[in-house]
This record gives sequence, C-alpha cells and structure tokens, in this order.
Amino acid sequence: MGADHTRPAPSAPPRVRRVLVATVVPLFLATLVAALVLWPRDAPETDPGADPPRHHGTVTKVVTEPCPPVPEGTPTSGAGPCGTVTVRVDDGPDAGEQVETPVPAGPGAPRIAVGDDIILVQLTDPADPSASTYNIAEHQRGQPLVWLVVLFAAAIVAFGRWRGLAALAGLAASFAILLTFVLPGISSGRPPLLVAVVGAALIMFVVLYLTHGVTAQTSVAVLGTLGSLVLTGVLGTVATAATHLTGYGSEDATTLSMFQADVDLHGLLLAGIIIGSLGVLDDVTVTQAATVTELAHANPGLSRMQLYRAATRVGRAHIASTVNTIVLAYAGASLPVLLLLTADSRAVTQILTSEFLAQEIVRSAVATLGLIAAVPLTTALAAVVTTAGRRGDGSTDDPSTPPTPRPATDRAEALEALSAPRAGSPPPATPTGWPDRDRSTDTAW
Repeated sequence: MGADHTRPAPSAPPRVRRVLVATVVPLFLATLVAALVLWPRDAPETDPGADPPRHHGTVTKVVTEPCPPVPEGTPTSGAGPCGTVTVRVDDGPDAGEQVETPVPAGPGAPRIAVGDDIILVQLTDPADPSASTYNIAEHQRGQPLVWLVVLFAAAIVAFGRWRGLAALAGLAASFAILLTFVLPGISSGRPPLLVAVVGAALIMFVVLYLTHGVTAQTSVAVLGTLGSLVLTGVLGTVATAATHLTGYGSEDATTLSMFQADVDLHGLLLAGIIIGSLGVLDDVTVTQAATVTELAHANPGLSRMQLYRAATRVGRAHIASTVNTIVLAYAGASLPVLLLLTADSRAVTQILTSEFLAQEIVRSAVATLGLIAAVPLTTALAAVVTTAGRRGDGSTDDPSTPPTPRPATDRAEALEALSAPRAGSPPPATPTGWPDRDRSTDTAW
C-alpha cells in the first residue's frame, strides 16, 4: 500500500508541546509589541491634487499621418508615429464625449488600436483652467489582471483544496502587513532594518500557522525561520558595511531619495534582503521540519543523530537547487540594467565592483548564507522535538500513542532474523566447504 498523504503529522508529547508553547508564545508577543511600537502613526500624506486627473476611455478612431521633417542632426529615435486618436471618455466631467488626442510616441509609448480601453490624462492650462486637453497614458489592465488572479486562485484551490485556500489567505495577510506596516513604517522614517525584521516575523507567524496549522512541526519551522532571519540581518549589516554600500545603487533608489529625502537607503537595502529571503526561508524550514517528522514516523527506531543526518541530506539537495533560484531571481529582476552594463567600456573587475553589481552580489550571498544556516538549525530543532519523550521501545510519553515495536538494529540480530527458517520450508543445504553443524537438536520441519 502507498503512503497515506492525507494523515496529519504525528502529535508531539505533552511535555514537548508545553516547551514549544513557552518558547513560541513569548516570541509572538514580543513581535506584536514591537509592531505596535513601530506602527506608523505619522506617515506622510500624499496630495491628491499633485497628479493630473486620470479617466477611462475607449478608442473609436485612429488616423496616422507622415511625421513632419526634422532638422538634420536631430535625434529621431523617439519620433513617430504621428497622427490623431479619437477617444470616447467613459467617466469624469466629459463622460460620453469624443475627444482627440495625439498618437502616443516615444520610447515605451503604448500601441493604440480601435476598441482599446485606455487611460486618459487630463491636462489643464494654468492660464485658462476651463480649457483642458487629453493625452493617452497607457492601456487599462484591470480586467486582464482580474482574470489572471482568478485563474491563479482557482488553480491553487483546485490543487491544494483547503490547504490551498489557507495559502491564499496567508498571501493576502502578507500583502496586508507589507502595505499597512512595512512600507508606511519605512516611509515615516522608522529604521528600515528593524521594521523589516519585525514585519517579516509577523508575516512568518501568520502565514506558517495559517497555512500549515498549529502543530509542533510548524512551531519548529517558525523557530528555524526566525533564527535564520536574525542571522541574515546580522550578515547583511556586516556585508554592506564591509563593502561600503550606500543604497544608491539603482535609479529607483536615487529617485526615491529625491521625493523622500529622509528615507535611509542603506537600511532600505538591508530591509529588501530580509523581505526577499523570507519567502525562500519558510519553504526550506517547513520542508526540513516535515522531513524529520516523516522519517521518525516511518522508522521510530532512528536515533536523534540518524534523523539529523538523513534529513540534512535532503536539505543539501534542496539547497543546491534553491541557491540557483535566488541568484536567477535577482538577475531576472535586474536584467535591463545588466544588459546596460555589458555595453560598458570599463574593465570587468570595475563593473563587478560597481555599486549596483556589488549590491546584487551582497543580496545573493547574504540570502544564500541565511538559507544554508536554516537547514542545520531547523533540522536539529526538529530532531530534538521529534525524539523528545521517546522510550526505549520507540513510544512516547503520550498515553494516546501506542508503543511501536523496536526494529532490530544490531547487525547480528538482523542477520539471524533473516536466516531463520519459516514453517513448511525445507532445511537449507550446507554449502560445500562450510563446517557441518550438529542437527541432532533441530526441531521437526
């Protein structure tokens, strides 16, 4: 018969559960207190009138025409196409009216066709507020995004069922914590590294227990993740200080410093490392805790060290693939800038030690070191918790758990058990050259 994949994880002995509760609950309360202290109460408010109004519209007509000639020596990379677009305004003060706008031109301009749903930007002349013009900003993406999210959620629920639904709830909780605590906290001037660690711990507690249930196995994964997060923060602080990173390694960071001069970009870099590591860390810690639990359930005779070694071999295989995932994820997110750097005329060593690439190298290295540390830490905790309270016969202190027969661990004992004859089978022949033994005391076959 195959393994039962629907059975719950074996429960830990009562004494072990009490120890885990006494360890995890204070950490959770400390996280809540830290979140309340750091909660943003004076986040900067944005001025709704600072940006021009945006309205929905539908393209009804597109007329293209030749672009006027440009003087010699003028760059033409951003020229064209030229013409006019007729758009029906769907909302706002001019709803239902047809307005004309120029065909979007320039790098990154949207390609417009009749029937497209687009976003219009209303521009007002300061000298004559009653006169306004419209320009096409971009396509409306709301409807395709909604259908993609619906397909994403349906696939997760169809495959994972109740566990998939819990995973979606955990994902919603993660975004809620990021949008209501982490990002506003950093924007309001709180220390980014501290906000990121507290926010990551809060996400970890909510998501892991919501997705995997309140069990000893989940508590082990929580402790392993929390310890690895703290270690990642320490390593990140040391690595960024040793490499003299300022946090200004990207154009986005420089633009942010222009809009919010009080944001600590160096701390923001560390916060990004913490948040980016969390998603991979909880995957590794949950896997290691589950591996130890399943190994102990399949063979209760395994010692604590045997459990640790067997589960660590699984962890090594997991880490070998995850390290590549981390590096490729960072490289994929920065692909345009990497392509730009390949056209740089500087030496390779100068490019690799530039602020931007050094920043990405530190991200990948620190995240990987924290990930590697999570395997032995979580595996050791899981081995201790799983074997705690075990008696010599493989049973636990829990009276509801029946004792499990101890498997034969002695080699001579196992060989004798394998060579013992079964009822109804003929006596084994004595091999040539082996000393024949006295069979006068053998029982009848």
